[in-house]
Amino acid sequence: MSFDPGMLHNNGHTAYANGSGPGIRETGVVEKLLTSYGFIQCSERQARLFFHCSQYNGNLQELKIGDDVEFEVSSDRRTGKPIAVKLLKIKPEVLPEERISGQVGPDLHAYPFTVLHGYIHPVVSSIPVHLDGKSAPNQVPTGSVCYERNGEVFYLTYTPDDVEGNIHLETGDKVSFYMETNKHTGAVSARNIQLVKKKQMRCQGVVCATKEAFGFIERADVVKEIFFHYSEFKGDLEALQAGDDVDFTIKERNGKEVATDVRLLPQGTVIFEDISIEQFEGTVVKVIPKVPTKNQNDPLPGRISARIGFSDKELPFGEKDTKSKVTLLEGDHIQFNISTDRRDKLERATNIDILPDSFNFTKETREMGVIAAIRDGFGFIKCVDRDARMFFHFSEVLEESQLHISDEVEFTVVPDMLSAQRNHAVRIKKLPKGTVSFHTQSEQRFMGVVEKEVVAASTKNASPNKGKEKEAEDGVIAYEDCGVKLTVLYHGKDLEGGYHPQVGDKVEFSINEVKRTGQQSAVSIRVLNRNASNAKRLQGFVATLKDNFGFIETANHDQEIFFHYSEMCGDLENLELGDTVEYTLSKGKGNKVSAEKVTKVAAVNGVGEDVGATVMMGKVMRPLRSVDPSQTEYQGLIEVTEEGGTKGQNYPFGIMGMANKADCLQKGELVKFQVCTVSQTGQKMACNVVPQRRAVVECVKDQFGFITYEVGESKKLFFHVKEVQDGLELQTGDEVEFSVVLNQRTGKCSACNVRRVSEGPKPVVTPRPDRLVNRLKSITLDDASAPRLVIVRQPRGPDNTKGFNVERKTRQPGVID
Repeated sequence: MSFDPGMLHNNGHTAYANGSGPGIRETGVVEKLLTSYGFIQCSERQARLFFHCSQYNGNLQELKIGDDVEFEVSSDRRTGKPIAVKLLKIKPEVLPEERISGQVGPDLHAYPFTVLHGYIHPVVSSIPVHLDGKSAPNQVPTGSVCYERNGEVFYLTYTPDDVEGNIHLETGDKVSFYMETNKHTGAVSARNIQLVKKKQMRCQGVVCATKEAFGFIERADVVKEIFFHYSEFKGDLEALQAGDDVDFTIKERNGKEVATDVRLLPQGTVIFEDISIEQFEGTVVKVIPKVPTKNQNDPLPGRISARIGFSDKELPFGEKDTKSKVTLLEGDHIQFNISTDRRDKLERATNIDILPDSFNFTKETREMGVIAAIRDGFGFIKCVDRDARMFFHFSEVLEESQLHISDEVEFTVVPDMLSAQRNHAVRIKKLPKGTVSFHTQSEQRFMGVVEKEVVAASTKNASPNKGKEKEAEDGVIAYEDCGVKLTVLYHGKDLEGGYHPQVGDKVEFSINEVKRTGQQSAVSIRVLNRNASNAKRLQGFVATLKDNFGFIETANHDQEIFFHYSEMCGDLENLELGDTVEYTLSKGKGNKVSAEKVTKVAAVNGVGEDVGATVMMGKVMRPLRSVDPSQTEYQGLIEVTEEGGTKGQNYPFGIMGMANKADCLQKGELVKFQVCTVSQTGQKMACNVVPQRRAVVECVKDQFGFITYEVGESKKLFFHVKEVQDGLELQTGDEVEFSVVLNQRTGKCSACNVRRVSEGPKPVVTPRPDRLVNRLKSITLDDASAPRLVIVRQPRGPDNTKGFNVERKTRQPGVID
């Protein structure tokens, strides 16, 4: 505060710098106000005067910074400095009492002016504050009001003291106020500001349900859903679906809040929860019921107990909080993350996954089995301990890897919630191969005697024209165990060594027990000795398989022996051409020789061990008797055709000489082969015989086609497209190599292993006939005699547009672009 030299103290009387005497009063504005004193800024001159609060004439509580006051000037008797005394508060001069209303906003363009109830509506900028709610330091806490009158824009300032009701105004709020002018500074400001209406805030949420004409939005600010009508959606209604992020305005209609002006937001904008990075382990103490009860309103009915930090917590969870749909059981040891809802800070467990050691904590009974069937989304398990196959759904598989038929699995059986009489498998875990066993086999070997021989079924593929054939019957072995005489059944497939035991034969065996039924049978049966003399066992090779009989090629490869399927010991379904078998010769009616007690044994070498390295070219002079049953000789015959010393020489061959045992060699076909020596007889025979067939594809029809190749009486040879190698699509005229196979049941031949050697000529597009071209050229629309053309429908392209945008190209038959 500066000292005015014009003001002097004279004998206890006050002197005035402006020459005014006592009783002259000045005006000013309270600039600073403390507990017992303050300072006034003079309005008529540049001076700042001290005053003591005792000099204020009025209620000191009503005096505020910025108030206009009237006072007299005196001097301090101790210091001689000028001071203000006899203060009075001046009521501010105001403009005409016209009340203005509007909304809080940063600028005029953001909030267009509107007239409500005849009032002028300004835009108000709120007072800036820090995050702690306090005014910014070193700044006067003021806001601004912007309004329009007669086309002009005016801005007014205001302070928190000018707002009635001690409320905080936000940008966009609608307010009403009076204007006043400071007579000292001439500044116009707003006072007596009243809040008319809070700004409508835009809320965010996620569409949680859509109905025929309306839907519901889960709000992001509170745990609550809000209704909206489709007419309030601003966008493509066809694209709106549950899970979309939206923002909206809330309005009240018929006493209820509804969402209006609903607009789509980019996916991922709305976030309801924060998920912890750290994973926790816990135990399931309450599972979600499969069938919810009528009174169940809790959206998070499950409970997990876990130790987090240094305290035990129980966290809820819902159906969507599990990583998979595998059934959870009480006591499960699980791993999870913690999700915290931003709206109400509710914590719950999410990303729940069953830990591998969980089965050690639960009290469930685990069973084993093998996948027996798989359908679309579900399948069936053949159980070790149950007769019925067990249903399961793919969602119950613990591993992400896909299950296949014959996979071994472990599972838990639970009753079906919808049907108490039914069970199904849950919590399915894939096991390593060899883990599941349906039988238990004794380590102890038993000795016994055959009481009844095995009777095999009389047909492999029973013919429908021959009536019902006799069924297979199990054999019986008598033995003693701890002095008790017992009997046990046995099957032909469980014999060892290829010997077919007869009644009275002494055998050694193990006992196999089915876990599910407890039924016992003898396995790994080995014949020790016989009461009667043993018939000589011969070895041969399967040459032909018919409906209920076949033929065996002898070890010397020069003859074939008939056998009936009823004499086969073992599984007929596994018997293939070229398999090595042992058999016993017997004579039946008409003194005809046939094989009996036929048993499949391990494979041996083919025709002979001494195979020449030279590959020769030849021609089939005589096929095998299985191809031409009218010939008397069993063996086929090949003549060497290539130039050399052996040209014209013939070599016999049997089924074991064929590279492909199923190939059907015809008379006159060209072949490649090698020569080998039969170890038993020293005879030279053809081996590794490979046909050299080439022909042209006659036609292809969808999944099959025909090759121009003569087989027997037919001039064409059938083939299926699955037999074409490398997945190629054959066209008419293509040259191919192939093998011919004979269907033993029907006697018909077909091609297999079809390989394209060269492509046929490309088809040429045939031009239009001249007569049609000339006729089209002669037709004109101007000719009255010309045909009348009426447009029935405008042409449209594949994309439903007029005309065709894609250039049309010549398409070759059978070729897909």
